[in-house]
Amino acid sequence: MKTLKLDAINDYAYAVNRASEILRSGGIVAVPTETVYGLAASAYSDDAINAVFAAKGRPQDNPLIVHISSIDMLRDVARDIPDSAKKCASAFWPGPFTMVLPKGDNIASNVSAGLNTVAVRYPSDKTICDIITKSGLPLAAPSANTSGRPSPTTAAHVIEDLDGKIDAVVMGGDCQVGVESTVVSLVGDKPRLLRPGAITPDQLRKILPDLVIDDAVLQQLKEGEAAASPGMKYKHYAPKTNAVLVEGCSNSFVKFVNSKNDCAAICFEEEYYNISIPKISYGSKRDEKTLAQNVFSVLRDIDTLGVKEVYIHAPSKDGVGLAVYNRLIRACAFEVIKL
Repeated sequence: MKTLKLDAINDYAYAVNRASEILRSGGIVAVPTETVYGLAASAYSDDAINAVFAAKGRPQDNPLIVHISSIDMLRDVARDIPDSAKKCASAFWPGPFTMVLPKGDNIASNVSAGLNTVAVRYPSDKTICDIITKSGLPLAAPSANTSGRPSPTTAAHVIEDLDGKIDAVVMGGDCQVGVESTVVSLVGDKPRLLRPGAITPDQLRKILPDLVIDDAVLQQLKEGEAAASPGMKYKHYAPKTNAVLVEGCSNSFVKFVNSKNDCAAICFEEEYYNISIPKISYGSKRDEKTLAQNVFSVLRDIDTLGVKEVYIHAPSKDGVGLAVYNRLIRACAFEVIKL
């Protein structure tokens, strides 16, 4: 398969129109969003969704998020919408926020991995919204990468993983948020945070004061437990190099990594010049948004260092830092050293 490269920077109208045509015909297209690039397909088509799973090598018990381009489209993909969902939509849409709701009848069953729920997001990125509107379809779109690899925040990342496996890539700019959307389930007795993102627990509790943080945010799912959201069940975001997450202060981290051989460090910029082994900074420890923007690119860069193992300095679990920590602990297959 030849993957078309649609230049949304220099020929925006053509890129949007051609991507929409491909999606209407049952094809799959990587598209930029404000979070990461997504691999989009019609949420109404079982065959198109199966093609997404096949291109990514994604397990079919890992549900997808359906993207819409207006709040009015919500009734096309979900049913029995509670008042809490309407309040969240008013507060956080369009933006990096996903709600799990009862699934509408028209949504393909494989979108939700057989569950009776659907995850829905109204992104703020103009390109994907224009493609949704032009195609007339809600789009199921997991991250546009090989399953288990770091999520793509540039078109180059998509091409690295999926060139020749998908119909087209809409070549937009770099993603601004850098980690996938916050996911909250509104099905059940209490709202439940399933995946942290740029919308933080403190922000959520202003709308959902009884919000519960799911154990799977920081821990592995229990044996046999179904994943209610993407990013819960499997090792995700991982470089090919073995990665270990390290918790502790800067002085302890620097001393620890400098004592190691044939390894590298992913560190904060404040400690960069004190580390004597190969290293990459992913931003200031005081700037969680920059850490989020950089984390997936840095996880990809790890494999260029030519080492057997990399130690990653864990961020704070406060604010957006919780989202970064959540991605890193999965990239490290839950292997954590506490100094």
